[in-house]
Amino acid sequence: MNDETQYSIWPRNRDLPAGWRGTGFAGTRESCLEHIDTVWTDMCPASLRGKENDQ
Repeated sequence: MNDETQYSIWPRNRDLPAGWRGTGFAGTRESCLEHIDTVWTDMCPASLRGKENDQ
């Protein structure tokens, strides 16, 4: 997950790119994608949430 609360899958044996951190979940590609479907309920980047009401 990054600072914008966006998710991605990444191989365990590779370092995470700058700006990303692990969430503690690991598994098969399919189980990781299912987990992301469950936890990533708001696709809007964190920096933009609520901005549509500011205008």
